[in-house]
Amino acid sequence: MPESVAVGDLIAAQRPRRADAARNFDALLAAAREAFAEHGADASLEDIARRAGVGIGTLYRNFPTRRHLFEAVYANEVNDLARTAQELSGEPPWEALAGWLRRFVAYTVTKRAIREALEGEETDVFTACRQSMYDSVEPLFARAQEAGEVRKDMSVEDLLRLVAGINSIVFADDEQRERVLGIALDGVRAGR
Repeated sequence: MPESVAVGDLIAAQRPRRADAARNFDALLAAAREAFAEHGADASLEDIARRAGVGIGTLYRNFPTRRHLFEAVYANEVNDLARTAQELSGEPPWEALAGWLRRFVAYTVTKRAIREALEGEETDVFTACRQSMYDSVEPLFARAQEAGEVRKDMSVEDLLRLVAGINSIVFADDEQRERVLGIALDGVRAGR
């Protein structure tokens, strides 16, 4: 997984070494993810700093531009997806894949806000992140297909587009989103 390492290295290179500064960095990433999920690309940087419990100057020291913050949040989310895939790799094939896809659904909310902000512009960070994401789910997908749990006539790209498409719809609540995802996953399973 060479690209996964690159994405992890991106976050590690940005993260301050001093313990208090690293805590602030992590708090800013978490607050930004939450704010982008709630308010989209227009989330207030002042609100993000306040949620993280730091001043706006601390935000700008860590992320000199809004774009730096967007890319760092995005890379951190993809890094978490890769970590989730590793954690789930010991689970039964279908449970591992479905667990990763549920985490992917949470990720796409953040991704949508960031893509809006950057107007679909492709960057090296996004290219590395996309490759990392595919690299992390591909083994789970292949294992579930080999076990006869996933339809043979679909690719991992088909699956990710299906789930991302579902998540692009506005749902009444999280329960409805989970129900629709469950229906789609039933269609992905072999022999259903």
